[in-house]
Amino acid sequence: MVRFFGILIGLFFAGMLVYSFGRGAVDYFSNPPVKAVETQFHEEPKDVSFTSDGPFGKFDNQQLQRGFQVYKEVCAACHSIRLVAFRSLADLGYNEDEVKAIAANWPIETPDIDPATGEASTRPSVPADKFPKPFANDVAAAAANNNAIPPDLSLMTKAREGGAPYIYSLLTGYTDPPANLPEANRPGPGLHYNPYFANLNLAMAPPITGDDQVTYSDGTKATVSQMAQDVTAFLIWTAEPSLIKQKQTGWAVIAFLILATILGFLAYKSVWADLKAQKKKKEA
Repeated sequence: MVRFFGILIGLFFAGMLVYSFGRGAVDYFSNPPVKAVETQFHEEPKDVSFTSDGPFGKFDNQQLQRGFQVYKEVCAACHSIRLVAFRSLADLGYNEDEVKAIAANWPIETPDIDPATGEASTRPSVPADKFPKPFANDVAAAAANNNAIPPDLSLMTKAREGGAPYIYSLLTGYTDPPANLPEANRPGPGLHYNPYFANLNLAMAPPITGDDQVTYSDGTKATVSQMAQDVTAFLIWTAEPSLIKQKQTGWAVIAFLILATILGFLAYKSVWADLKAQKKKKEA
């Protein structure tokens, strides 16, 4: 009797499951979900590659220096890289005197305390300092940027979905809104349309406005695409300056594990060969 009721209960739950699934399928196909406007017009990051990509990738110091120049001349007025120290620029190929000069001549001085009065003051930066923020606080940052606080760029290529290709796409993706974009989703005052941004409209005006916005000392043509790619490569470095060392360490670890596996297998064969020989002697 108990078994009979158990079967009935099982059939009841199975029937309810089939009914729920069928009802949901009918509702889905009869009233398909409507995609949000942001989803319809949003575009995936462009297909772009960097020298640091892949297990054998390496940083191109010349490109990183160009990217740093773009950051300094275009981005630094609004965006900080507060996790990076001036002395880290030596990894990009700058010598000690160049690093000192960059720090001392940085347009924004490092916050400090006047030892004589104890009041807040500023001083020229030294290599040991981190890059100072362009604004004293978030209130000042928002007031200068249409009530939007410019994010710190130190970890930006790791903080945003899509990584470096997303940053590159955003920088080169500003365009006029398409004609079929609903009025409610068109950029309002102080906003700019960019299909690579999550909600299509952002407060940041196009930072790279045209070719030759900067003048590269190595003679590279400063096109919009080139400048965007260079500064993105620089931000890959700021997010993970030890990336190449990590790859080199990873290959060394893989080589060690392969060697250890081979030695372990040979030791296994040697030990069991002796045991098998001893076993055969006993059986004989």
